[in-house]
Amino acid sequence: MKKFRKVLDGLSSSSPGGVASPSCGSAAGTPTSHAPTPQDIHVQETLVSENFQICKTVRHGFPYQPTCLAFDPVQKILAIGSRTGGIRILGRPGVDCYSQHESGAAVLQLQFLINEGALVTACADDTLHLWNLRQRRPAILHSLKFNRERITFCHLPFQSKWLYVGTERGNTHIVNIESFVLSGYVIMWNKAIELATKAHPGPVVHLSDSPKDEGKLLIGFESGTVVQWDLRAKKVDFRIYYDEAIHSVSWHHEGKQFMCSHSDGSLTMWNLRNTARPIQITYPHGKILKDGRKESCKPILKVEYKTSRNSSEPYVIFSGGLSYDKSGGRRPTLTIMHGKAITVLEMDHPIVEFLVLCDTPYSNEVQDPYAVVVLLEKDFIVVDLTQSNFPIFENPYPMDIHESPVTCTAYFAECPPDIIPILYSIGAKQKKTGYSHKEWPVSGGTWTLGSQTYPEIIVTGHADGTVKFWDASAITLQMLYKLKTSKVFEKPKAGEGRAGELVEEDPYAVQMVSWCPHSRLFCVVGISAHVILYRFSKHDANTQIVSLEVRLQFDSEDVISPSEAENNPCFSDPSSPQPPGSPGSGTQDSLPCLKVKSRPVRMPPGYQAEMVVQLQWVDGEPPQQITSLDINSAYGLLAFGNCNGLTVVDFLQKTILMCMGTLDLYGAADPYQRLTRSPRKNRQSTSGLTELSDNQVSMDMERSKSPTSDHVNGHCTSPTSQPCSVGKPRITGVPEGPRLTRRGPGRPPFRKAQSAACMEISLPVSSHTEGGHASRRAMLQQLHGVSMYSHDEHHTTSYNWSERESRENSFSRSRSSSVSSIDRDTKESVTTLQFGESYGRKGDALPTACLWVGTSLGVVLLLPISIPTEEEERMEEPITMGPSGTVLMLKGSVLRFAFLDCGGALIQSPYEVWRDPNGPEDPDRPRRRKLINFSPSSSQEACGDGHLAVVCSEKQAKVILMPTQAVLFTHNITESSFLLRADVVSVCNSVCLACFCANGHIMTLSLPSLRPLMDINYLPLTDLRIARTFVFTNGGQALYLSSPTEIQRLTYSQEMTDNLQDMLGELFTPIETPEAQNKGFLKGFFGGNAQTFDREELFGEAAAGKASRSLAQHIPGPMGLENMKAAAGGVVGDLARARIALDQRGERLGELEERTALMMNSAETFSTHAHQVMLKHKDKKWYQL
Repeated sequence: MKKFRKVLDGLSSSSPGGVASPSCGSAAGTPTSHAPTPQDIHVQETLVSENFQICKTVRHGFPYQPTCLAFDPVQKILAIGSRTGGIRILGRPGVDCYSQHESGAAVLQLQFLINEGALVTACADDTLHLWNLRQRRPAILHSLKFNRERITFCHLPFQSKWLYVGTERGNTHIVNIESFVLSGYVIMWNKAIELATKAHPGPVVHLSDSPKDEGKLLIGFESGTVVQWDLRAKKVDFRIYYDEAIHSVSWHHEGKQFMCSHSDGSLTMWNLRNTARPIQITYPHGKILKDGRKESCKPILKVEYKTSRNSSEPYVIFSGGLSYDKSGGRRPTLTIMHGKAITVLEMDHPIVEFLVLCDTPYSNEVQDPYAVVVLLEKDFIVVDLTQSNFPIFENPYPMDIHESPVTCTAYFAECPPDIIPILYSIGAKQKKTGYSHKEWPVSGGTWTLGSQTYPEIIVTGHADGTVKFWDASAITLQMLYKLKTSKVFEKPKAGEGRAGELVEEDPYAVQMVSWCPHSRLFCVVGISAHVILYRFSKHDANTQIVSLEVRLQFDSEDVISPSEAENNPCFSDPSSPQPPGSPGSGTQDSLPCLKVKSRPVRMPPGYQAEMVVQLQWVDGEPPQQITSLDINSAYGLLAFGNCNGLTVVDFLQKTILMCMGTLDLYGAADPYQRLTRSPRKNRQSTSGLTELSDNQVSMDMERSKSPTSDHVNGHCTSPTSQPCSVGKPRITGVPEGPRLTRRGPGRPPFRKAQSAACMEISLPVSSHTEGGHASRRAMLQQLHGVSMYSHDEHHTTSYNWSERESRENSFSRSRSSSVSSIDRDTKESVTTLQFGESYGRKGDALPTACLWVGTSLGVVLLLPISIPTEEEERMEEPITMGPSGTVLMLKGSVLRFAFLDCGGALIQSPYEVWRDPNGPEDPDRPRRRKLINFSPSSSQEACGDGHLAVVCSEKQAKVILMPTQAVLFTHNITESSFLLRADVVSVCNSVCLACFCANGHIMTLSLPSLRPLMDINYLPLTDLRIARTFVFTNGGQALYLSSPTEIQRLTYSQEMTDNLQDMLGELFTPIETPEAQNKGFLKGFFGGNAQTFDREELFGEAAAGKASRSLAQHIPGPMGLENMKAAAGGVVGDLARARIALDQRGERLGELEERTALMMNSAETFSTHAHQVMLKHKDKKWYQL
């Protein structure tokens, strides 16, 4: 067996031409001795390593797991902190910045230095950070790590450089923002409460200075104790004790009263004249029961108490507080109380935090609230307070990417310039109404359209069957158009056929998409093994959707060799089970998973469904999921494959052109020389180890054999020249003759939608499967959606998909060095497909239409296609196509095809110019198809005939010369891991092969020489979400789903990295701070801030001394030369200079002490000498001197 395996490995690692592959560490692919050299095709490669650099550009979407919120009322920018240590800073559309704490600790609180271009963050690792926002990419200036106390609350008064920090022990510390060091002034908890109090007051949950007097600090403790501390006198003005725990405190702007929210759902109002008891206690959502008791209510987590000029009644806005009896079936709420009017706004998700936006930054002025920003767990809304019905603002940010979990992504750069305006005009009709008519209130920062902009579109597929088109030009993201694929099907009803098993699942989940922006054809593959073809139209239409059904379920256990059939009497037994679709079998198994609408469907302008192709159930088994897809508008063909075989559809004639098993695609050119054999009967009970060693190889060699099709001279032809009638589709691929059916291992009819947002792998421990291969199969299964199971045992390797977002998933690295080894127990899948102009056979003189097929065993097959040239013949005459044999073999599953001319330029696939299918007819000018063909022979004259084909697999890449099929270059990309994504992209007016590896490396290779240009370990720990959504595109850009709710875009181009600063928005705009209102003579004389409050005098080192060094540790930020230049102006520049001065201070202190001692000695010496001189000349006259 070992010898046999070595032979097969040798076959798979060598090419048909006997190519000697270079080692993995080779600097470039090496030309082979039996093929033309690169000099023969004269390709001048221009790309060098200096053209590439990895850099994150921008992050779109809703911040994942948000924790806190802050707003700068002068700059009008907003910051959101997250549980993973991220910060999103938002301004006007285009101003969107993401920063990350290196520690990854959750952000507990955010505090803007209002109108100063700086932000303070408090993290769960008890560290404070000061961020500089006066640069396009914020950076940390200082950090302060608390060692002995946990941070619970922070407060920074307006126009103050002293930050109040409350801790879990109940103490309040004060931090100098400029130097980021602790002051010696500390408010200890035991001084804040009465000495007679025995219990600890709990953590500090609130800090605020009195609007009436900045020298008074209000401290709220969790237990219900509230203390006003006189900062000058260092004593308590008053203490308030309440039975219920406090969650938040909010001042009236006059500073004479404040409001507290409590854990029992109550609001208490306190007046400073009498603090013995509250002047008002209300339970906004609690009623008095018949026995006189109050309803128990949920806690009110936050309250805001704001006054308005236009109304004598204040606004009281709070979250929570519903009674437990009502809240069971109700959603989270935000309550707005204005006078006697109480408005309850129900939210779709739990409220994380909310802020009331006011016109003034001064706390002692009438606040005039105009909006409420509400941060939910999975959404972000802003409520307009100026209108009585409290409408919400239309959100300009793409915060609804995760409206349904993202299951796939596609990225298209350099699209036709007219496609975005058209999609936008159609999508504008889909927008909701009822939004506030006012402008979006978060309007800070500046952003201008960069000079290097071109049309870019991102397409996302979702678990509920929706597809969204996004305008991604100029590193922004705006929703263009939304398509619902579920409208093509009838809604499943419980108990109706197989639909009863599917009601709880996501049968419409989008698995992959294929889009041709030029012809505007769009194809969607769903998890229910269905393919939907859409055409774009500016007009609405009533359309009958054509439905085709295909049987593509070939099992290696279903085929019996002739030798065994002679000795097998039960094969010819007429009472044996018959396959579905054959006489004597029921029709239940021949049904598809979903039912297409049979009536004409009215379709609005936009993408309109034209045809649906579905795979059928067979033998009680669901169809295997589709793993590859390609569509070509010029040929009028659609191809898709799975682990059973390949199907080609003529969508112009609406017929199935080919339906073949993977093994039949080889014909007589199967490199493995596999033979089908019958299933084993009367299986003996043997140990797992014995059965593995005896039968593993033989069972692995079993491959499916497709049902026979109509063959004409070895070619598969279309079954009819007439289009299929609607409702009665012509199904090809039905087997001829009897067949022994045997049901394989049971599989669930559907899995939960394979959301790229969150996934989980569950690998059972099996004695029959090696651990390394099991993890790799799980990876492939989740990447390609293929159900893989063992053919030689009764057990099923199960994969559990879960939507639990609380667990990030990472896959283990495969230790299998090659997938081309025969020791596998999976079927051979069709992993990639590509239509294009090529040479079907070695002897062809002219290029023709071809279909390139790549399989999971690393085999590349070529299927030439004969298509009638005239339009009339194309709609009536049949198309012929058939396999021409193996072209070459690679290690690992084939991932990507691309074609270059002999000058090294990328050859695009032919396409049909878009025309509106529902447009008005012109009788004088009949509508004809206009095809654009990029033939290799027409794109090059000086280089001669032929073209280059680039083939990349999970392990290696090869460049072959067509039509000779000679391998020019081979490069082993990785040995220890495998590629997840590979694309041939254009960068810097040239082309290269971009690869993303499972170990987190991003690599680029030159073309055609396959010379390594870049290899960077970008993501050290790659999880499955990134693996499924990572995609490259032209212009040196890429994207992936960084969290279940966010898309991360990056560039691997040095040119774009250099120009990135010009493309990003400015967070800080120089704005003059508004002046405080003039209160008038009487108000200022009787109740204003009569005393000036100098915090420096109280908290400075001269008055308060130094804090204990063991309490907190100062950590300077990474202030390099660039950051210093960026922070050279304004207050942040002063902060940077203060930090430098602080660093130099220690050195100068030592010198100062020495100089002081010398001066004292000199002074004493001088005094002694002066005294002696005085005594010596005391009694002498002046003339005696």
